[in-house]
Amino acid sequence: MAVRIDVREFLDESSLVSMIDVRSPGEFQRGHIPGAINIPLFDDQERAKVGTLYKLEGKHPAILEGLDIAGRKMSEMAKRARRASVNNQLLVYCWRGGMRSESMAWLFETMGIGCKLLHGGYKSYRSFLRESLQLPLKIMILGGMTGSGKTEILQSMADMGQQVIHLEKLASHKGSAFGGIGQAKQPGTESFENRLFSEMRKMNPEKLLWLEDESKTIGSVHIPDELFGQMRHAFLIRIDLPLQERISRLVDGYACYPKQDLLAALERIRKRFGNQLFLPAKEAIESGNYRLAAELILEYYDRTYLYGLSKRNPNKIFPLALEAFNPPDNARKITELAEKLISGEQQS
Repeated sequence: MAVRIDVREFLDESSLVSMIDVRSPGEFQRGHIPGAINIPLFDDQERAKVGTLYKLEGKHPAILEGLDIAGRKMSEMAKRARRASVNNQLLVYCWRGGMRSESMAWLFETMGIGCKLLHGGYKSYRSFLRESLQLPLKIMILGGMTGSGKTEILQSMADMGQQVIHLEKLASHKGSAFGGIGQAKQPGTESFENRLFSEMRKMNPEKLLWLEDESKTIGSVHIPDELFGQMRHAFLIRIDLPLQERISRLVDGYACYPKQDLLAALERIRKRFGNQLFLPAKEAIESGNYRLAAELILEYYDRTYLYGLSKRNPNKIFPLALEAFNPPDNARKITELAEKLISGEQQS
């Protein structure tokens, strides 16, 4: 019989052993433990059929229907499991750690594959995630107006050995109305939270963790309340890059995309943008005058950013003027300032 282990042990072992999620493809798509492989006992329609039968006729008719469905595909599921196994071992989970994972573990073990089940299933993983996000972190926020190169600086900081989580990368979105252009399809919020938690588990909670300044939402996904609250109370280093440098960066980053994509993004902020800026910005994009378009768009985003900044504790905001876009050099200046801030906080 397969051994049941708690979520901590399950996640620790997942670095060496493949995880098999036996829930339906739809459940898996909505959210799963990062790195898991989906070998579903039932597809979405089959799961719905068995569930309906359970409600209408009870447990035993539902089990018999499930056996009829699963029996036709046991061979293929076993073959997939063998290909996924590492040293003939697998980690298996379903929603609550019940019949689906037990049934699949029985099948896999019949094929000589040792299995460990996640006690409480994916539901226990999600509870563990929420509890873990409430733990205090030593967060430092990197802020700055649009086009300041925050993402590139954070990457340079990571290359220097700093702990960094790229929220926008995990969200497949750069945050603004234009942030989805050129990006992969966004995950759902649940999947984003799972990706985020997977990255956070790699971090040392005793060391500083760098995050980019973000609003509560990044495109269509939401930063968990537990983390966002800590972000709002953390020190924020606000970098200031000259306007012309920021314009050049935006032109380099977005002029390569189709005009219709840029115009569609501009349309999404039309009401907030106002016709006084929207119409000339639209005309600039259509005519290919991307520097003018970027300047007009930055006028709106700079105003919006400064308003948001005014809602934060001014005693926790520290400006840093940068002369040019040079991520490695800028990263060093920022980390030096952060060290002074931390040192000063510890002495006070």
